[in-house]
Amino acid sequence: MQDSLIALLAGLAVVGGLFAFFWPEKGLLARWRRIRLLTSRVLHEDALKHIQKQDLNRRPASLQSVAGALGLDSNRAVQLVADLEGQGLIRHDEDGLRLTHEGRQVAMNVIRAHRLWEQYLAENTGFSQSEWHPMADQYEHQFSSEELDALAGSLGNPLFDPHGDPIPSREGQVFEHNAVPLTALEQDQSGRIVHVGDEPEMVAAQINAEGLLPGMLLHVSEKTTNRIRFWTNGEEHILAPVVAASISVQLLEEERESRPVGTATYLHELAQGQTGRVVQLLPRLRGAERRRLLDLGMLPGTLVRAELRSPVGDPVAYRVRGALIALRHDQARHIQVNLIKEEA
Repeated sequence: MQDSLIALLAGLAVVGGLFAFFWPEKGLLARWRRIRLLTSRVLHEDALKHIQKQDLNRRPASLQSVAGALGLDSNRAVQLVADLEGQGLIRHDEDGLRLTHEGRQVAMNVIRAHRLWEQYLAENTGFSQSEWHPMADQYEHQFSSEELDALAGSLGNPLFDPHGDPIPSREGQVFEHNAVPLTALEQDQSGRIVHVGDEPEMVAAQINAEGLLPGMLLHVSEKTTNRIRFWTNGEEHILAPVVAASISVQLLEEERESRPVGTATYLHELAQGQTGRVVQLLPRLRGAERRRLLDLGMLPGTLVRAELRSPVGDPVAYRVRGALIALRHDQARHIQVNLIKEEA
């Protein structure tokens, strides 16, 4: 009798185990298939993203570069590329791997999701700069085009992410900086940082540790084969050329008073009597100071006029929504504006 009871319980355990494994939608097999499908889709999208970023950077993509970027062995990379070719998403030509129209749409959607999410993390959370990129890598595969449109709208449809990378539009259009690497500047030349690299991780960590961000003005004081010495925001920085090459700058050749209407600049650079339209508060402005400026009306689209400078030039009285507020230089430099003509 006891043996029969043990056999019955064993049989029920086997049946229960099989049921748990094969249960439609919620069983272990169904869950394993969903995870495998998701992993496969992520690999496909990451490969397409790599090929597109290589094209944007005017570098060829190859089987070897895909394997290296995704950490795959050569056999898995061959299978992955074959799958993408079979789906009509990539093709080979004399220059290597190329995206088809359909493949480019998928890749640009992933890139758009990544950069919009980084912008969201920078503007709306307390995560550090070093956390934005890996977190965006995790979430970039989870957005539909409609969800990305909503996210972009909530952020004011930004053109660039916190690193200065262009954010593609829904149609896949991107805006270029027309910038050069910091290594291209010579001694005594000045520029504005428009992009800081977020890869490779070691280089991005050093740039982050130096506190360098898009929007900062810099002046090169020394350039040798081993280092580049420059000043920005009153601080001196020394970088190896391999790190400096991941920072893109625009050369400064004109004084702020001669800039044409529509030029992007920063609030502290407005001459007395000039008006700007707020584009954004820079991501490096956080906490109570950011909330205070938002409460004062420094919102995207707001007109701000430099009314009166103190005798020593700092602070400056700005007219915002009919009120005068005084801001110090170190506060106003966090506010990006576009120069405009005075509106009636």
